[in-house]
Amino acid sequence: PVARSATSARAERSGRQSPSHIGRSPSLSGRSPSGRAPHTAAGAPAADLAIRLLLKELKMAGGITEAGELYSPYVGLVYMFNLIVGTGALTMPQAFAVAGWGVSLALIIFLAFMSYMTTTFVIEAMAAANAHLRWKRTEGQRIVGDSDPSSDSDDDKNNAILDGYDRSEARPILSVQRARTDDAFDIVERIEMGQMASMFFNKVGVNMFYICIIIYLYGDLAIYAAAVPYSLTEVVCGNQSCSADSKIKHNDTDPCWGSVRRIDAYRIFLAVFSLLLGPFTFFNVQKTKYLQIITSLMRWIAFIIMIILALIRINKGAGEGHPPVANFSGIPTLFGVCVYSFMCQHSLPSLITPISKKKHMNKLVLIDYVLILAFYSLLSFTAIFCFSNLKDMYTLNFTSNCSVISVPFIRYFLGLFPVFTISTNFPIIAVTLRNNWKTIFHRDGGMYPWLIDRIIFPLITIIPPILVAFCTHDLETLVGITGSYAGTGIQYIIPACLVYFGRKDVGFVFGNDVENKHRSPFKHSFWVLFVLVWSVSCFIFVTTNIVLTETQP
Repeated sequence: PVARSATSARAERSGRQSPSHIGRSPSLSGRSPSGRAPHTAAGAPAADLAIRLLLKELKMAGGITEAGELYSPYVGLVYMFNLIVGTGALTMPQAFAVAGWGVSLALIIFLAFMSYMTTTFVIEAMAAANAHLRWKRTEGQRIVGDSDPSSDSDDDKNNAILDGYDRSEARPILSVQRARTDDAFDIVERIEMGQMASMFFNKVGVNMFYICIIIYLYGDLAIYAAAVPYSLTEVVCGNQSCSADSKIKHNDTDPCWGSVRRIDAYRIFLAVFSLLLGPFTFFNVQKTKYLQIITSLMRWIAFIIMIILALIRINKGAGEGHPPVANFSGIPTLFGVCVYSFMCQHSLPSLITPISKKKHMNKLVLIDYVLILAFYSLLSFTAIFCFSNLKDMYTLNFTSNCSVISVPFIRYFLGLFPVFTISTNFPIIAVTLRNNWKTIFHRDGGMYPWLIDRIIFPLITIIPPILVAFCTHDLETLVGITGSYAGTGIQYIIPACLVYFGRKDVGFVFGNDVENKHRSPFKHSFWVLFVLVWSVSCFIFVTTNIVLTETQP
C-alpha cells in the first residue's frame, strides 16, 4: 500500500488506551509494570524519546521553505500562464497536423480539463498538508506543556509527558479544532510535492514519487539537449538567402558545409552545448528574477510574432496547409505532447503559496486553463493551415521562408530564441535532478563522500540525456514519450493519490464533518478513480502503439 492505513492506526491507538488508562499494554504505552518509564540503553527515558521522535517527525515534515514575497491573485494567474506555456508549445503544431484538426481539438480540450482537475487536486492536498503540519506543531507544543516543570520527581515528570503523548495519539480530534477550523487549511507555508508525499505516503510511495520525478527530469533534459543543437543546425545549415524551398525536408546525411553532414554539425553543436552547460551540474545555480523576465519576454515576443505572421499569410489566401480532420495514428504522440504542454503540477506549491488571497483560487485556475487552451489552439491552428510541412520546432518554419517574413533579423530571432531560453533552463533542471538523486539515496545522519557527492551524482545526471540526444533529435518523439509516461505519472497519478490520502488524513485527524475550504470541485471519489483508470489506459494505449509501430515491417 502506498499510504499509511488510517484503519490500522485507529486499531493500534484504540488497543493501547482506555478512558481510565487501565489495562494498557506495557509494550505499547512505553511503561514498565511498576509504572516508571523504562530507560533506553543510552539511559534516556522513553518519554523523552517519544517527544524527540515527534519533534523529529515535525522536522522531517518541514524542510518547509518560506512562501516568499506575496503577490495578488491576478499576478499569480500570469505566473501560472507563463509557467505552463513553454517549450512544449513549439512541438504542438506538428502533432496537430499529423493527428488532424478535429481529433486534436477534441483531445486538447479533454486533456486541458483533466489537467485542471488534477491541479485542483494538488491545491487541496497543499491545504491538507498545511493543516497536518499545524496539527503536528500544536500537538508537540501541547505535549511539552503538559509536563509540570516544578515537579521534583523526574519519573513523575516523564510519566506526565508520556501520558500527554499517549493521549494525543489516542485522540484524533485535536486541539487545533478548538480554534477556527478554516484557519488550519490556510495555505501559508510552501510544502513541495515531495514533502506532501512524505506526509501521506509510506516509504515505497515516496520512492515511487521520486523515481517518477527523476524520469520526467531526464526526459526534460534530453529534450533540451536535443532542441538547442537541432535549432542551431537548422539555422546554420539552412539557406537564409530566401532562395530555399521551405517544402524541402532535409536528411541527416545532406551536406551542411563542405564535407560536414547535417548530422555531424548537430553532434558538434551538441558537444559544444554539453561542454558549456554540463559543468553547471557540478555546482548550485539558481534562475535569477531578471533572467526569468528576459527569457519570458523573448518567448512571448516570438509567440506573438509567429501567430501574427501566420494569420496575415492565411488572410492573404497564401496558406498552404490542408490538414485532415482525423488521423488516429497520430493520437499517441499528440497525447504526450499535450500532457507535456499542460505540465505545472510539480511547481504549484511555489506558485500558489505566495498568492495573497486564495478564496477563489479554483476559479482563477479555471480562467488560466481556458486562456491557455485558447492560446494553444490559436498557435496550432494558424500553424497547420499556414504551412504544409511543419518541422519539429515550429519556429524553424520561419527561418528559411521569405514568403512569410523577409526581414532577416526576425527570421534569425525566431530560429534562435529557443537556444537562449532553453539554455537558461538546462542547468537549473540538471541541478534539480541531481538533488533528487541525492534525496532518494539519503539516510538520516549520513554524509556522502566527496567523490560521490561532487562527481558521481552530477555525472549520472548529465550523461544519460546527452547520450539520448546524441542518438536522436526527434523532438516530437522525445516530448511524446516524456509526456506519455513520466508526465502522466506527475500530472495524473501523483495528484490523484495525494488528494485521496490527504482526504483520509484530514478525516482521521479532524473528523469527517470538517471540510477543507480549498477542496477541489471534483470532491467525489469517482473523479480520483476516473483519473487513475484514465492514466492506466493511456499507459497501455501508448505502449501498445509504440510496440506495433516498431514491429511493422
